[in-house]
Amino acid sequence: MLAPATAQRRSTRGDEVVDLVALLLDHADPAAGPADQAARVADTVATACLGDNHLWQDLNLESRAELSALMRHWFPRLVEKNRHDMKWKKFLYKQLCEREELFVCRAPSCAVCADQGACFGPEV
Repeated sequence: MLAPATAQRRSTRGDEVVDLVALLLDHADPAAGPADQAARVADTVATACLGDNHLWQDLNLESRAELSALMRHWFPRLVEKNRHDMKWKKFLYKQLCEREELFVCRAPSCAVCADQGACFGPEV
C-alpha cells in the first residue's frame, strides 16, 4: 500500500510514472530477473521519483551507492548512459526530456551550467 502522500501524487502525476516505467523497462536487462520482477522494480523506482527527497531516500535505501547497485543490476544500460554520475532522479527526468527532444538546461552543456552542483556530486 502506498503512503497517503505518494498515493496523492500518483493520482495527479500518474503520467510521469507511466513514462518513467517505460524508460526503465526500455533499459532493463532481461538477464537480471523475470520480466514481472523488472516491471515491479521499475514501478517502485518510478513511484519513488514522485517523492521530495533524493531517490535513494524515497526508496528507503541506505545510500546512493545502494541505489546505483540496484540500477546496475536491473537497468545497466541506463547506468552506462549516466557516465557523469548525475543524481538518479534528475538523470531519469533528463532522459524523459531528451526522449521528447526537450532540452531544459540553461547552458549548452552541463559542464558550464550554473546548476551543475545541484545535479552532480555526492549526496549526504
